[in-house]
Amino acid sequence: MSNVSSGMNYAPKGKAKPVVKPGEFVFSAVRLDHGHIYGMCNGLTEAGGTLKYVYDKDPRKVEAFLKAFPQAKPARSEEEALEDRETYMIAGAAVTSQRCELGLKALAAGKDYFTDKAPFTTLDQLASAKEMVKKTNRRYMVYYSERLHVEGAVLAGYMVEQGLIGKVVNVAGFGPHRLMADRRPDWFFIKENYGGILCDIGSHQIEQYLYFAGEEDGKVISSRIANYGNPEHPQLDDFGDCAITGKNGTTNYFRVDWFTPDGLRTWGDGRTLILGTKGYIEIRKYIDVARENEGGNHVYLVNGDGEKYVNATGVTGCPFFGQLILDSLNRTENAMTQAHAFKAAELCLQAQAQAVDLTPDLSGRK
Repeated sequence: MSNVSSGMNYAPKGKAKPVVKPGEFVFSAVRLDHGHIYGMCNGLTEAGGTLKYVYDKDPRKVEAFLKAFPQAKPARSEEEALEDRETYMIAGAAVTSQRCELGLKALAAGKDYFTDKAPFTTLDQLASAKEMVKKTNRRYMVYYSERLHVEGAVLAGYMVEQGLIGKVVNVAGFGPHRLMADRRPDWFFIKENYGGILCDIGSHQIEQYLYFAGEEDGKVISSRIANYGNPEHPQLDDFGDCAITGKNGTTNYFRVDWFTPDGLRTWGDGRTLILGTKGYIEIRKYIDVARENEGGNHVYLVNGDGEKYVNATGVTGCPFFGQLILDSLNRTENAMTQAHAFKAAELCLQAQAQAVDLTPDLSGRK
């Protein structure tokens, strides 16, 4: 199955737009437990980053990675990459529950850290990361790819910034995913390891809400989880939803699930609707269902000037990665603030922790 059909291996590629010269920003990839590491490294190398080392305890993962990134050098150990003096940043896609551990090591070694989402599975991990960031003055950045690596979402952000829909009052997000259970690693089905659906793919939705609504904080009003269709994996949440009220009075609702049908051409019909006081925006991120046009990045804008459709593919690029590189070199916060990255993580952990479990008795989970 192609990467377009498989969310776990979805690794967007764009046009190279270097912000630094070769060798000016060196990074290394450590722990390849999730396929998102490919998208993370694509983004950094397209922005001019130099990929030096790759390490994983599984040599088969390293071998596959080197086919995509032959410029990387296999490290003899994790420590070799972490302690390398040329490396500014460690990019990692560890098992979710182990991402904080790797991040603490990276920061302690004087590196910035760029991890796949979700960055934590417990609030204790978040607290330890905050403490280490404060102690080391290094960055703990997160690959919230459903906004950062989707040109339609980037364009929508520009539209919001330009005031084309007035003040944002509500963001609704929908994040369906294809499960492909037979291709998932064992850890994916153990809640202690993956954190639960609201912690995992819910983190994308909460991050987008905070960004589009311009919120710095919020409160989880309600959240629900369930295992409706996968009783053979009793610790899996295959459905989750959540409602949040922001500190400034905006609202958010999102739904995430693992029920993408095999007939869909891509791994999930991800959508975001942004309501403002003067209009609204819909982003159809990966597909426009039942239409012949290929690909995603479909943006619909409706405001006082009328209706507008834009295919954002190739329009905006994904500036986050170049900004992240420059932030790491210059100690600025243009790509994403540390507070924003951590607040999205905190809210998804709270949503998961207080979620009502609606799993039917027949699944054996209750």
